[in-house]
Amino acid sequence: MHQTEARVVFTTVASTEEAERLVRTLLDRRLIACGTLLPRARSWYRWNDAIADESEYVVLLKTTAARIGELERAFEELHSYKVPELLAVPVAAGLGKYLDWIATETAAVPE
Repeated sequence: MHQTEARVVFTTVASTEEAERLVRTLLDRRLIACGTLLPRARSWYRWNDAIADESEYVVLLKTTAARIGELERAFEELHSYKVPELLAVPVAAGLGKYLDWIATETAAVPE
């Protein structure tokens, strides 16, 4: 296993269409190497002094620490929620080939 700057970012969205649009745009901008959609999640949370119970879609985004700031700015533009979930979890170690692929796919595109 190799040490890495890779991150797994968790977010939730309201629909499959939004998840697909978000992942595709982030891929196009090279902010992520991969987005994995996990459908049919159920989230309970407090919002506006009431308990909400919503069906959502969990999206796992694979990126690097260097891309988190840009990813945060992209969420402000692209995500439909007023307060979107964006939780970046460090990857302690992983398969070298996979980690290298994440780094390559999220490298800045030369102008």
